[in-house]
Amino acid sequence: MADYTLYYWPLPFRGQFIRAVLAHAGKTWDEPGIEAITDVMGAKVTGQPVPFMAPPLLVDHGADTAVAQMPAALAYLGTTLGLMPQDPEPASLTHKIIADANDVLDEVTRFGGRLMWSREEWDSFAEDRLPRWAQIFEATGRAHGLKADSGHMLGTEKPGLADLVTATLWFTMTAKLPELRPLVEANAPHVHSLGERIMSTDALAAMRDDTDTRFGHAWCGGQIEASIREMLNAE
Repeated sequence: MADYTLYYWPLPFRGQFIRAVLAHAGKTWDEPGIEAITDVMGAKVTGQPVPFMAPPLLVDHGADTAVAQMPAALAYLGTTLGLMPQDPEPASLTHKIIADANDVLDEVTRFGGRLMWSREEWDSFAEDRLPRWAQIFEATGRAHGLKADSGHMLGTEKPGLADLVTATLWFTMTAKLPELRPLVEANAPHVHSLGERIMSTDALAAMRDDTDTRFGHAWCGGQIEASIREMLNAE
């Protein structure tokens, strides 16, 4: 049996963060198909592994524990796999980075595609809020010694949860939506380099090869991805 089971759609997006942490830690996991995901989502709340609304849902078989919501799953893995700082300040910054990454995903997808992008709204977002988000990650890393070719987000000797989350966010977004790469390189060059370094390690490169094979060029999927690509292709 694999160490974990990850219930998530056949897409990178929020699931990729959990995959990255598991791959970095050398863990194994299964990913059930869409039918199994919809079955567990539609089960009575009292019959679910943990009461939840939508994926990701992570089951840790060794601990007989289930965790839902991307930030909660990442915090759980960070703690149980030794990737979360022990001191309060870097630990709180790690939680902030996770929350910021989740906010970026929400904003780029207009909170799960509740609305599609218009040209005016996208241009404003791409000129203001998205660059500012990249700058926030960049400033955080630089404040703790992140350099263009070395260092980590919070000054740790080895990659921690903050590095994995930051790298997964910006690397995956720009790999799947390459039109955004110049924006990230301009506003967060050290973060961009961190992503290249972290995501090129043997474990994470293998994980990326696997998900690229399974998911192709998709990032978040659905109509909202089509809307984002329409905005980018028209620029």
